[in-house]
Amino acid sequence: MGTAAIYRRPIRPEGGFSNFERPTMASSLLKFAFVALLGITAAGCSATGSNTMTSGAPVTSASSLVTPAAYAPSDDGVVAHRAKPYFVEFRARSALSYGHTFAVFGKLDQNGRVPVDANGVLIPSMTEITGLAPASTSNIPYTIGHVLPVPSETGASDGDSENAYMTANYRIDLTEAEYRGLAAKIRYLKANRPVWHAVLYNCSAYTNEIAEYLGLETVNPLLFPKNYINALKKANT
Repeated sequence: MGTAAIYRRPIRPEGGFSNFERPTMASSLLKFAFVALLGITAAGCSATGSNTMTSGAPVTSASSLVTPAAYAPSDDGVVAHRAKPYFVEFRARSALSYGHTFAVFGKLDQNGRVPVDANGVLIPSMTEITGLAPASTSNIPYTIGHVLPVPSETGASDGDSENAYMTANYRIDLTEAEYRGLAAKIRYLKANRPVWHAVLYNCSAYTNEIAEYLGLETVNPLLFPKNYINALKKANT
């Protein structure tokens, strides 16, 4: 297994995972970064659910924003959310490292649910994923990012689209006007958040900016992803 897979590969929540498994160093030039990383994560190795930690995972690609389609009510009478056919859902997913915090947004299906296929995978034509992470599939920028800011990307990372890897979620339904405003805000963030840092500006800090735009009370971005999402939900319900 490659070094990048240690922190990049998602795992199913029921399979169990440690709060942090150290990535193998690629060269002796990264020893300083590795020591700094150990210092940051030492508490997390034996942490309980209330402890804090940074989060993030490399992104493989970014897609364009979903354009809201005209809302056509279904004929089955099931949908009770006619006024709010769009959504944003804040999510955490598991991984061999900290895990990852991100947001899914788009159009609800005609049953008022986040649209997924039979395998629990988000339907791309109806959803978009945004989250902050190092712009690389290598573990080198990820490790350096615990000391110095590194270039970021703001799209989907491995496992984000699959419900099987989700460990926590908090959904807010939106009107079309609210959705269009949110899409514009995310477009701005995608264009103006060029770096990732494990402590100073990580994926949960990026998610906080989306939540703040919606008027939500934000929470500590150094929480582990699952704890961050649960805290965000608790603070706003």
